[in-house]
Amino acid sequence: MMRNASALYRQTNVQGSIEGADRHQLITMLLDGLVDRIHQARGHILHSDVPAKGQAFAKAIGILGELRKSLDHTVEPTLTGRLESLYEYITRRLLHAQLNDDLTALEESERLLAPIRSAWHAIREPYLAEQAQATARAAAR
Repeated sequence: MMRNASALYRQTNVQGSIEGADRHQLITMLLDGLVDRIHQARGHILHSDVPAKGQAFAKAIGILGELRKSLDHTVEPTLTGRLESLYEYITRRLLHAQLNDDLTALEESERLLAPIRSAWHAIREPYLAEQAQATARAAAR
């Protein structure tokens, strides 16, 4: 019973976070969730928990798909093209890691995501400032 209550609380908490999130926060949640799923997959490989490993990898690959869908290729097409290629590559590395229990492929995936995740976290303040300016301009019209 406590497990069900705990799971329900987490689901409600996450759902509330998503509903109140702006675009930047949603991408942040995806990137953070992806790293969490990679960590979970590592643990499941080490503990030979095949079903849980499969779920962790499926969620990680699903998150990568959502990150790819979130790319706006009309803005900075060179950058978004490179990000899409990177997300595709990481997807392939995760599939390889899942099939071969390859911890090195997991580490590579996490290492490739780290600078993107760090940069995304770092642009939060400038993003909020830009949003405030856009709101002020719209109100002044």
